Amino acid sequence: MTDEEVEKDFEELREEIDDLLYENRELALENTRLQDEVDSLWAMMDELTESDIKNYSHLLKDVKSDILTRTLMITTKKADA
Repeated sequence: MTDEEVEKDFEELREEIDDLLYENRELALENTRLQDEVDSLWAMMDELTESDIKNYSHLLKDVKSDILTRTLMITTKKADA
């Protein structure tokens, strides 16, 4: 191999390395952006879950009250006929 060929191969390798470094930086930035998005989505899911618990807990109280009322209204004595 001549010095020119070695220099050309070396330059090609340098360009490839530069391209890979650039791509790596871009992917790292995209990864950071996507991680922020995932964190935001999890925070929204937590808020929705907490909201659902608050919104539906009163229904459980109503059901419990209804069941208690129905239970108290049931008689075990037979009516005198």
